[in-house]
Amino acid sequence: MKRLVWAMAGVMLLSACSSGVSLTETPKDEQTGLPPGQGIHITTGGADSSAAGQSTVQGVSLNNTVRETAPASSNRVVYFDFDSFVIRPEFQLLIESHAKYLKADRSRQITIEGHTDERGGREYNLALGQKRAEAVRRSLMLQGVSDNQIEPVSFGEERPAASGNSESAMAKNRRAEIIYVTTR
Repeated sequence: MKRLVWAMAGVMLLSACSSGVSLTETPKDEQTGLPPGQGIHITTGGADSSAAGQSTVQGVSLNNTVRETAPASSNRVVYFDFDSFVIRPEFQLLIESHAKYLKADRSRQITIEGHTDERGGREYNLALGQKRAEAVRRSLMLQGVSDNQIEPVSFGEERPAASGNSESAMAKNRRAEIIYVTTR
């Protein structure tokens, strides 16, 4: 079992390292100033364009996700102990409330963002952030949430919630955030 866990961690580590995208910079479209595809719709022709030999492809949204509000008065952050991806007992009710909300409407989708404090190397923190996101995903699935409603991602130490080297600041950075998205 330990070998399987280490093998999975190695695969996640290698896949995180193979990306040529910088996690500290978000590329911007030169014309819109937005991330690529956000808010851009492509239309290549219309109903009367087929006679002229043009494409009849209708509008396509390249990035069609919009943040949706979470359950009313619900926290969306699960905090972790140092160097751990074990969900603490005090966050079980939070996960249960999100599971009920997601099960009530199977079209709802979430992204779980895994984060770490600044201790550790970049690759290690990306892998730990992924493990934290996966731990929350597994917990939601045990509550009956469908796997296709959940997308776990890791940002490692790249998006801190609090700055500074104090223990309280680093504790706020060791987290997994539940982000609701909806497609349009």
